Parts: sequence; structure tokens; C-alpha cells
Amino acid sequence: MLVGTPRLITFITSHHLHRLCTHSARQTFRWILGGAAAASGRPQSMEPLKPAQDPESPTTKPPPTPTEGTSLAPADTAADKEKTLPAGLLPGETVVKEGKAAILFPSANEVFYNPVQEFNRDLTCAVITEFARDLLAQRGVKLVVPGEKERVVVSLSEETNEADAQTEETNGAEEPPVTAAVGEKCESGLRVLEGLAASGLRSVRFALEVPGLRSITANDFSAKAAALIARNAQYNGVSHLLQASCRDANMLMYEMRGKKDRYDVIDLDPYGSPACFLDAAVQAVSEGGLLCITCTDMAVMAGNSGETCYSKYGSVSIKAKYCHEMALRIILHSLDQRAGVYQRYIQPLLSISVDFYIRVFVRVFTGQATVKNSASKQALVYNCVGCGSFHLQRMGRRTSNGKHMKYSPATGPPVGSECEHCGQRHQLGGPLWAEPIHDLAFVQRVLSAVSGNPSRFGTSKRIEGMLSMVTEELEDVPLYYTVDSLSSTIHSNTPPLLQFRSALLHAGHRVSLSHACKNAIKTDAPPAALWDIMRCWEKANPVKREKLSETSPAFKILSTEPSLEACFTVREDANPQSRKRHLTRFQENPHMFWGPKARAKAGGGISTDLQDKRKKCQNKRKNQITDSSQLKDFPCKKFRQGTCTYGDKCCYSHDPEQMNEKMD
Repeated sequence: MLVGTPRLITFITSHHLHRLCTHSARQTFRWILGGAAAASGRPQSMEPLKPAQDPESPTTKPPPTPTEGTSLAPADTAADKEKTLPAGLLPGETVVKEGKAAILFPSANEVFYNPVQEFNRDLTCAVITEFARDLLAQRGVKLVVPGEKERVVVSLSEETNEADAQTEETNGAEEPPVTAAVGEKCESGLRVLEGLAASGLRSVRFALEVPGLRSITANDFSAKAAALIARNAQYNGVSHLLQASCRDANMLMYEMRGKKDRYDVIDLDPYGSPACFLDAAVQAVSEGGLLCITCTDMAVMAGNSGETCYSKYGSVSIKAKYCHEMALRIILHSLDQRAGVYQRYIQPLLSISVDFYIRVFVRVFTGQATVKNSASKQALVYNCVGCGSFHLQRMGRRTSNGKHMKYSPATGPPVGSECEHCGQRHQLGGPLWAEPIHDLAFVQRVLSAVSGNPSRFGTSKRIEGMLSMVTEELEDVPLYYTVDSLSSTIHSNTPPLLQFRSALLHAGHRVSLSHACKNAIKTDAPPAALWDIMRCWEKANPVKREKLSETSPAFKILSTEPSLEACFTVREDANPQSRKRHLTRFQENPHMFWGPKARAKAGGGISTDLQDKRKKCQNKRKNQITDSSQLKDFPCKKFRQGTCTYGDKCCYSHDPEQMNEKMD
């Protein structure tokens, strides 16, 4: 037992080094994690896990799973290893429990596990379950989900002929319903691929929690990661369903492009951008299959680096209040564009922007005629840099001509050289997906399944709150405004959300919230109507116009009289049901430093402690120096570089000892 310990401890080190040198490989065990497992406030258990059987046996069952939360169970201390080491664990190993899975990690000191990503995995299990339910129902297979109540179909007709009854009994005897339960192999079930599996946690959860699966391929480019996946599959007793693979993810998917070889479900959750995997993924998924994509490069897609976004996704991102939804539409545009090359098109089922990552679920179909609609589904966005008003310009236009569809270039632009409201210039972003980003009927089925079986997932409350907001969104209205940005533009106080929504409803416009932002307003009202409402609000809550510059957007907007009389009386329908029921709609920080974690360093392990780095780079202005004499306590950077020309008059120190101390 002790002889193998150094090999296990160096497992992650070589794994990290190998991953940093390869673009097509997955970073170790997903350092960026997001979700809401910790949002429920559940404590982290530190008790060791004791499997019920020896995991080396091929018929072992998964160890008992707690009903709540995620637990991190390290092995015992070195003095008691040989005496108290749980069965199936090697010295130094750590067990992470999430859902019904128990995952082994080689060393608690080398591997970081963030439980807040549990929301992502829970939602994925829920979506794949409903997708499998719809698809396998066509094949005569019924899913049996643990904890789900039996759906009883009641006949409304009280009188039934004896002949009909006998016919029904005969048919039922000939064709007994085929059922599929979790953990069982279904011959007509789904073939699932997790292209970047790392430890295999997600794949193990699929095997233990999603019924109707035929096979799961958990792939990783690292040979040692693939060995760990196989060990975790055996430890959880799902080796009959889950096969470990050590391949380049792109090459694996390219080799499975044949119609008979394609996967029904492909899940990609890389460290950062999934751009390099999208081309292979849209080819390797079956007809009507499901693609599950995670993007953690939110900064690039939200406008911090528009040129990088274009190089990866073929779209220019811009900084705007609606950047999180724009990021969703950029990845959908990229998927549709890549699928169109192969005469395929996408149908979004669910697209969410959560915290610092994006998760999209889309179905992929083949159809040359439908692919021609792609241009009319994409749009450019004109965003005013002064007041934030935006307008969409479709890339193409299609008109029905009897039995035929006519395609033509779109006409535009929809705006002039200057904004009609504030006189400022426009930014041009996109192209982006301008069609609905959710399938409301499918989302409603997932919501009903989760709310009817809340004990199935640890983050069921947050899934219910998130999906409830999704069902309330206006599906035909791309992007949104925020109430605080509208009031900030004219330098007024912010109107209450319900009053602003009520004013839009009184004016005859539709309005909804957005899951991507707390203060979002999605509405079909034109920007002119929004500014008229803000002008009416400013009259009741006046600003000091004498302090406004004549060239400022606020001055020009308030100089125009409103064309309507806004009514701010609160309406009953202004408050959506998800808000009335106080559902958990948005993530709250579960603890300090819970966000993106450090990338693995080349030498192994985690790079410099992230908390120490934050102390150096943040909170610089909390204890500002007001007395210039205190600056003498800090060495002069220019003096150290030999470029300081102030000499003794310099307010910073030129003491060599302080220089040496600072360098030390």
C-alpha cells in the first residue's frame, strides 16, 4: 500500500503538465466552477467514506450516498492509515461525494474541488433525462426515475364495450411496456460522450442518475486521467455502462461522424473556450441529438476583448448592460454557423448565463432547406455609446411566395449616423443569434419534473427558480435594458422595478424579467417609449439640470418633452410569479473566494495561492495615504530603475535597504 503512494501523489502533477501543453485536452478537474450547491448553506462533511464492498469486484454497488449536499472525505492521518483506511481507498486518496456519485482523487493537497458547480451537473442530468424521455418514448421505452410519482392516465369514458376491453387486454398482453431504470443498460437507449471528462464525475453521475442509457464514453487526453476514470467507474459499480477513453477529443468525434456511429448526447465542459471543439461536435452528434456546451470565457464574450471573440466565435462582442445574454447568443450563432457548413442546423432547448459561465443545450438536425433560413436568424446590433439604446439588424430576409420561400439581403441600417435620442455614435456588434434561445415547452417539462421530485437533486430549489424565470421571459425579444442604467444616463434616482414595469404595461407594451440579470427589463417597447417613461419619472423626481453639460446624453434626452403620459401605478401582472413566490432565482455568494480558481501550473499542483494574489492586487484604495510624509516608507520604483530625476526632493524613499527589503 505505501509503495504506491508517491506514484499517486505525482498523478496530478504530470496530468497538469500534459494538459497545459495541449489545446485539445481538458484542464485538470475543472478549476473554474460555478453553480449553487453551496447556496443552500449545507455544511461540508469531513467524514471518511466507507464503501459497502470492495470496488475491485466488477459487481460492486455504489457506496451509500447522503441525502443532502456534497462531502469531501479525506483519508486518515499517516499514523492510522494501515489501521483505519476505508476499504477501496489508497493512502492519501480523497473521496468527493456529489449526488449519487463518489469520486476518488489521488491527493487532497493537489486537487481542488469546488462544490458550487453542482448546479451545472444537476441541471444537465435533468435536461438529459427529459430529452431521453421524449426520444425513447418514440422507441417504446418508458423511463423509471427514482422518486418520481407514477403518471396515471384516467379515461373519461365510463362506458366501454366488452369487445374493446378484450382488444385492449390482448394488445397489452402482446406488447408489454419496456422500462429503463437508472444504472441499467438499455439496448435501445442513448449513447453519451463526455469529451473532456477529467475525473469522470459528470459521467458517473449520468450512469447513476439518468435512466435509458446504452453507453457512456468518458474521454480524456491524459492516460492517467483515463485510468482514474476507469477506477471511479469501477468504484461506483457502473463499469457496464461507462467506458474510459484516452483520445484527443476532436479526433474521437471526427472518427464518429458516420450516421451509425454518432452519439445521441455530447457534453463538452472545457477550461475556458469550447471553440476548438465545436466543429467536431456538430458533426459527431446524431440526427436530433443533444449538444451540451459550457463556456467559461465570459470576459471574452462579454466585450472585454472583441477581437478575440471574433477569432474564436466569428462575432464581435461589445461592452453593454446586456452582455450576458449577448454572450449566449454569440455561442448559438457560432454553433449554427459551424453546423451550416455540413447542411445542419440547431434548435436551442435551454440557454442560461450563470455567474461567470454559460451553459447551452441544443438539438442538431439535418436539412438543406432549413439551413437556408440561417442568415435571417442572425443579426447585427447597433449600440449607442451615450444612452445605451440598441437596435437589431437582421443579416438576411425571407418572404413566403406561395409554396416557395424567397431569400434576399436585408435592408438597413435601422439607425442613422448619430443616436436620435442623445446624439452619440453607435457601436456595431455581432452577428449574433436573434431567434428564441429557449424551447419553452421543453423547459416546462424539465421544470415540472424537478419541482415534482425535489429530493432528486441537491440544487433543486435553484433549478426551479432559474427555469421559472426562463419560462417567464419574452422569447421573441432579444437582449434587455436595465433600470439602473436608464436612470444613470439621465442622472436621476432609480424607479422601483415594479413601477417601471407597470408603466410599460400601462403604455400597451409587453415586459418581462431576464434570468441573466437582476435588474433586466425585456420589452418590445422601442427606445423612444423607454425614454418617454424616464422623462415622466424625472418630472416627478427632478434632477439639477443646471449641472448637466449641454453635450451630455442626459441634457439632450431631458430637453425633449415626452410624447406620452406614463402611469406608475403598480399593476398586479407587473410582478411575475417567480418573484411573488420568492424563488431562488439568482446565485448568492456562498462563501469568500468561491469564484474562478487558479489554473494548474506547469510544475504540478495549483499556482500561487489565489487569496494571497488577491490581497496584493485588490483593495488598494481601502487604506489610502492622505499624509504625503508617509510615502517615504515606500521605495521609489524609478530610483530603482535609475530614472528618477527628483533626487532628495522625491516623495518616495531612495534608501537602498528599503529597496532590498522590498525585493526580498
